[in-house]
Amino acid sequence: MRGRRWSAALRALSLVAALGVWQLLTTYDVSLWLRFEQFPTVTDVARAFGDRLGGDAYWQDLTDSLTRIVTGFALAAVLGITVGTAVARSRIASDLLGPVLEVIRPVPAIALVPVAILLFPSNEQGIVFITCTAAFFPVMVSTRHAVRALTPVWEEAVLTMGGGRWRILGSVVLPGALPGILGGLSVGIGVSWICVISAEMISGEYGVGYRTWQDYTVVDYPGVFVGMATIGLLGWITSTAVELLGRRLTRWLPRTENRPPSPVRRRNPVASPAAVPVPLSKERVHP
Repeated sequence: MRGRRWSAALRALSLVAALGVWQLLTTYDVSLWLRFEQFPTVTDVARAFGDRLGGDAYWQDLTDSLTRIVTGFALAAVLGITVGTAVARSRIASDLLGPVLEVIRPVPAIALVPVAILLFPSNEQGIVFITCTAAFFPVMVSTRHAVRALTPVWEEAVLTMGGGRWRILGSVVLPGALPGILGGLSVGIGVSWICVISAEMISGEYGVGYRTWQDYTVVDYPGVFVGMATIGLLGWITSTAVELLGRRLTRWLPRTENRPPSPVRRRNPVASPAAVPVPLSKERVHP
């Protein structure tokens, strides 16, 4: 318990120290190699944050961005796990889908904005498509590697007990690959936020990214930093939610993080034969 409190205090202290350094650099207009004279101070950003919280536009932008990220990420999770498992388990699926996926995967999702504009009748659907594409490939690749890394002994054991293909999938493949899948989901949620904010800046209507870009165009720098802080908080909240869900789904796994190392037990040296007491046998007394 003391270790957790100390860790929480240390994390809070790091944030306070960073804000303090920011306040000092902007208050005294430090301009050495980096220029801070045009940066808003922490108090300016806090004042602008309070003003935004009292308006309806901020909450509307927040709702729109969260709706887009949740919809796109949920679609990417379902499609990524399904396609990754199929590619790893089926030679036909690997031959048919593998080349297409490997050609599209290096293309940045934000570069698909023109494609989304041509394909979908509304900007809302296009932004969800970009968000889904951004998260799809980390989830798919992690799932594929996790499924291929499973030991065949588990599958053979299920087959020996009379289990079929679906039984293997439900009791061996998905549970065994779950830690790798959750790693892909954690990466995917971060990439989704990058792309959804970029898409909102380019072709969005409302949303945190759209509002941040509008503040930049009208030279409202405290508003820009309010948008950046909002994006950071939303990304941290969603990433934490994915991590907590993963821990709940993998409660059967041993936990090693934040656990002090177990003390090393020294083995007792092998006693020499001379050091081992030998019981004396009782002499039989003949009458």
